[in-house]
Amino acid sequence: MTEYYWILPLLGLVGLLSAGLIYISIRRIKVSKRQMVEVSDAIHNGAMIFLRREYAILTLFIALVFGLLAWAVSLSTAVAFALGSASSMVAGFFGLKAATRANVRTAQAANDLGIAQALNVAFSGGAVMGLSVASLGLIGISTAFLLALHDSISFSDISGFAMGASSIALFARVGGGIYTKTADVGADLVGKVEAGIPEDDPRNPATIADNVGDCVGDTAGMGADIFESYVGSVIATI
Repeated sequence: MTEYYWILPLLGLVGLLSAGLIYISIRRIKVSKRQMVEVSDAIHNGAMIFLRREYAILTLFIALVFGLLAWAVSLSTAVAFALGSASSMVAGFFGLKAATRANVRTAQAANDLGIAQALNVAFSGGAVMGLSVASLGLIGISTAFLLALHDSISFSDISGFAMGASSIALFARVGGGIYTKTADVGADLVGKVEAGIPEDDPRNPATIADNVGDCVGDTAGMGADIFESYVGSVIATI
């Protein structure tokens, strides 16, 4: 049976291709109102900027832990750690990019075609993250497993992949959550209390920041959480 294991990484690539095709189909949905596009673009741009800044800081942490693992454990474990971290970050990037584009198109579909079509668009937006998480995990774990079967690395080195996934989940979930809660409180105090702007009104910049944090924490952060659980449970079984 082992001669067929090489199919597993290929299936992961098929999953990533499927996620890309779904993303393209989402982008093809037209948004008619200029105000909707402006608010959506502000949230999308803010979320991607936040994610890039967060990942830039996490890269320093990954480099530090990589060096410590290479010195104290083994280079193979350190490489697996880096690949696990990178896979989680890539899944978060893909999912966040799709979700921030699908949100406004879900609203457009609800306005034009009703709740059923809106659900289809929303589900497709979430499917990009789901497929990215499953596909990248499958590629990473199966590749490491194949290397271990051919004695290129030891089976214990694969645990580094799960450790990398866990590290990104920890920071991505907490970072986005802290940001969104800070923006939420600011929107309430300044917007509603001082300026008299209704809650969740796009005229309040803190509301946009709150939505940015929601996207980062609940999409990229939650995706990293799911990736860590998925990868960790499989590798624990191995």
